[in-house]
Amino acid sequence: MLFVENLFKVLKKNKVNFFSGVPDSILKNFSLYLEKKKLKNIVAANEGSAVSIGIGSFLEKKKISCVYLQNSGLGNAVNPLASIAHKDVYSIPLILLIGWRGAPKTKDEPQHLVKGRITTKILKLLKIRYCQINTDKDLKKFDKLIMDCKKKNLIVAGLIKDKSLFFKNELKKKINKKKFINQRDFFENFLNLISKNSKIITSTGYTSRGLMKLRNINSNSYKGRDFYMIGGMGHTAMVSLGVSIFSKKKVYCIDGDGSLLMHMGSMHRFAINGNKNLKHVLLNNDCHNSVGGQKTQAMTIDFKKLSLSLGYKKYFKIKSKKDLRNILKQFIKSKGPSFLEVLTDVNMDKNLPRPTDLIKIKNRFYK
Repeated sequence: MLFVENLFKVLKKNKVNFFSGVPDSILKNFSLYLEKKKLKNIVAANEGSAVSIGIGSFLEKKKISCVYLQNSGLGNAVNPLASIAHKDVYSIPLILLIGWRGAPKTKDEPQHLVKGRITTKILKLLKIRYCQINTDKDLKKFDKLIMDCKKKNLIVAGLIKDKSLFFKNELKKKINKKKFINQRDFFENFLNLISKNSKIITSTGYTSRGLMKLRNINSNSYKGRDFYMIGGMGHTAMVSLGVSIFSKKKVYCIDGDGSLLMHMGSMHRFAINGNKNLKHVLLNNDCHNSVGGQKTQAMTIDFKKLSLSLGYKKYFKIKSKKDLRNILKQFIKSKGPSFLEVLTDVNMDKNLPRPTDLIKIKNRFYK
């Protein structure tokens, strides 16, 4: 029996049938199971929004929601957890299912290890009762927590750090293979066309890792200097804005759609406060590519109307390879803040490097 099926038995027994959250690599099979069974589920823009959806569902129907997230997004969720749902405020019950990246005594990336060390401390500060779920047997503990959640209007959490619990019999998601732009084709053209001293800030996940792979293959001929957002999903635009304010060089923010949607209000600050050296690129593949391919619905947004209404000077769009080089040239020559939307295919390259020597990357970006 799949672990994910046993987990859903516990949730079903407790009449939990509404879900909201942000996709996570550890919980990938959990969110794919939601899709497979066509359960009521909202993929939120950020973790605070996911918690707020759960609060709203309880206020209307007294339905307890299960909110799923990676522990790296726990910071986004603290505000509604502490200022609305907390037992000393409105005492609204919620079930948190948290993918515990960087848990103590595990190997992981630096940003995950930092958050992993303090995850349980954050839960304790919020007075959230939790249990670790390391085996199927631990689901009994989780079941008891959920029953207490219902009886006493508490927030409770289950922490899962072992991917193999879900991936012994991995669920597969069908990927729609569209013919847009391959991410690698975009980066190759972009790195050849920009000026030598350009600054590039890339969002977390496959965007940063895809650019890094090209740098490793051909570091001498490609132009620009990179800063990889290995964490801080949703904050790429504001880091780029901060760089541009104190630089005379061209600054390119390269965002993914999941990252951009997470804190979309940043677009307004980017456009209003940005100088003419600042450019915003959205690589839009309409999914959370690196954590299971769950839909972001970003392709339903008219980014031309949105970006221009928020104050960007120009909008450009690339839909096919034949337009790639010509439109890229126009975008690079434009006076910013300008916005370029690139419709990209889902990245199927799983052999992507991860940034490791972070201090070296930071120092190289300085120079």
